[in-house]
Amino acid sequence: MTRSCIAALLFASALAACTLRAQVIPLGPEGVPGLKPDAAVERLVDGRVVGVHYPTLTVYRPEPGTANGTAVIMCPGGGYVRLSIGENGGADTKWLNGLGVTVFVLRYRMVEYGHPAPMLDVLRAIRIVRSRAAEFGVRADRVGLLGGSAGGHLAATASTMWDAPEGKTGAPIDTVNARPNFAMLIYPVVTMEDPYVHAGSRRALLGSTPDSALVRLLSIEKRVRKDMPPIFLVATMADQSVPVENSLQFYKALRGAGVPTEMHIYARGAHGASRDKQYGTTALWPARAAEWLAANGWLSKP
Repeated sequence: MTRSCIAALLFASALAACTLRAQVIPLGPEGVPGLKPDAAVERLVDGRVVGVHYPTLTVYRPEPGTANGTAVIMCPGGGYVRLSIGENGGADTKWLNGLGVTVFVLRYRMVEYGHPAPMLDVLRAIRIVRSRAAEFGVRADRVGLLGGSAGGHLAATASTMWDAPEGKTGAPIDTVNARPNFAMLIYPVVTMEDPYVHAGSRRALLGSTPDSALVRLLSIEKRVRKDMPPIFLVATMADQSVPVENSLQFYKALRGAGVPTEMHIYARGAHGASRDKQYGTTALWPARAAEWLAANGWLSKP
């Protein structure tokens, strides 16, 4: 038996196990574009997912009777090298489910593939959720994104490049509109340019010596457009991994284009640990995000 067959069997076993807890949906039933047949098997390392070759969505539903029709596709962070997905989808999934939101946790391809594989995966995820909205009990006009760190970069990419040719595979589902209805970006990677780039994310996504045109293409502050969805931004001045200038530059571009945007910049809070109560008001950003969702009508029941 070849390594690729073994990998496929192990992946199928993992899907079966996960299905006992939540519904798992393959993103490429017709085949994964550019699949590396002899790549390492997807696995957990220090509690984080690495080696994704078969991208999926895992569906976490709110308690019966509480769903409001809003869907959020979650793009976990991890520098395009690993995915930080907590047990049962993590704290963000539990929080959103408590608001009546149906959560779809995205496992996307990363450093083993580079651009455009992650973008292909997130746009396919949006198209799947929107095209099967009735099946999932959500509304096609309420499909949003939540991304942190490098996952924030991926969510921002989808929010600006949803109709890019390199975001399509030629499958019939490509005709489904992939524009998200809103996006929440938490301490996001935004730029691929010095001096504020998160070097690890750039290296994983674009390689060690990326072409300057590709660097500019994936510097999302340069991709802002007037027809973007509303954006919610959170960042901290104390972030030692992703400089706060990523969010500040992005906000400036969004404001210039007239894109409805709410931004919260806090003084305290380590990268990836913003929920910790030791950081005071920074830990309350989920409450601010819930207020933003409610104010825009995304938490009201149909």
